[in-house]
Amino acid sequence: MKFTETKLKGAYVIEVEPLADERGFFARSWCQKEFTEFGLNPNLVQCNISFNLKKGTLRGMHYQATPHEEAKLVRCIKGGIYDVIIDLRPDSPTFKDWFAIELNSQNRKMIYIPEGMAHGCQTLADNTEVFYQMSEFYYAELARGVRWDDPSFSIDWPEISQRVISEKDRSFTDFVL
Repeated sequence: MKFTETKLKGAYVIEVEPLADERGFFARSWCQKEFTEFGLNPNLVQCNISFNLKKGTLRGMHYQATPHEEAKLVRCIKGGIYDVIIDLRPDSPTFKDWFAIELNSQNRKMIYIPEGMAHGCQTLADNTEVFYQMSEFYYAELARGVRWDDPSFSIDWPEISQRVISEKDRSFTDFVL
């Protein structure tokens, strides 16, 4: 695997390194040893799938509060997403900065999101499926979010004629420390 740190400290774009032959290819998408060597949280306790019917579906910006903050490893396995993370760690030099990347089934890239960052995505195609690996169990009482269009972050989302956003995600407030 190839690890490239983003402009947000501790967040990495991860690319598989395929071993190809006449059948296709084989590649590792997760390795506890390599994650540990890069200082990433290697503990995975839960995997989730997000299936999205419509292009323009926006999910986020989500995070889980202390004491159960979670690291995530996100990969789009069908279709495509514009994936966004925001650094919400007050002591970080990139506090309130954001980073975005297109993840799709063709580029097979993944994003590692450390604890203390919010995460969201917008689908770029109908019938998009996203696979998440998590370092912490989900606790509904600790689920938090900030508005996807919060002016504190000025995220540059792809233009779309109609976004599909849940009522829960619409109800998030602007970020306040």
